[in-house]
Amino acid sequence: MKTIAIVTGASSGIGKEFFLSLLKKDEPLDEIWVVARSEENLKALQPLSPLPLRIFALDLSKTESTAILTAALQAENPCVKYLICASGFGRFSAVEDDKTAVLENMIDLNCRSIVSVTKSVCPYLEKGSLVILIASVAAFQPIPYIATYGASKAFVLSYGRAFNRELKKKRGARCLCVCPFWTKTAFFDRAKSEDTIVKKYAVMYEPKQIVTRAWKDAKKKNRDVSVFGLYTRGQRLLVKLLPHRLVMRIWLRQQKLN
Repeated sequence: MKTIAIVTGASSGIGKEFFLSLLKKDEPLDEIWVVARSEENLKALQPLSPLPLRIFALDLSKTESTAILTAALQAENPCVKYLICASGFGRFSAVEDDKTAVLENMIDLNCRSIVSVTKSVCPYLEKGSLVILIASVAAFQPIPYIATYGASKAFVLSYGRAFNRELKKKRGARCLCVCPFWTKTAFFDRAKSEDTIVKKYAVMYEPKQIVTRAWKDAKKKNRDVSVFGLYTRGQRLLVKLLPHRLVMRIWLRQQKLN
């Protein structure tokens, strides 16, 4: 039986950094399955890896893409040591100013695909396996002008924490939700537009910082959420203590939107 890792969103940003970090881990892996929309970008990962890669050029917002991954798992029947779900995107806009299809596609990718992929991989998780879901610090509060993205990440956080308890009980596996603050990735290429209304970023981290912290948190058996940085931890605490109406008012003032 092969022991594999699966990384979605593996071609760039946090997903790529997780892929690179897997190459340095001591646990033996037979293959890494990498998933992203661009086959060209995924093929560019092969020279970086001493391990065989299995490339899945898939758009996970489409239900047929998950079916392809499910069929591959059924054919191989591997042990999935790591599942890292890093696919996703966001938009900076008012709900009424964005296209309905774009917002629905965001929900499909950020939420529905997480459920579909984790459901597909579940039978192949064993004791000690780890699922990592990329949520966001946006999951902790409602954010005007990133409303759909923030809500989708709140879903990921809630789902992942509950899923973690189920995995522990049924399979001896775990799920960790990673909640980064603003991070230097291609996220902004799709989120921004010429007249973007979100322009002020309180802090900007590197993907490697997020991933390094996540692996440290993964070693702590009772940890189901990973956040990096003093600013991020402070933000998480404040939005617990302050009324969300006030939190939104502060956000709007920061962006000069009130």
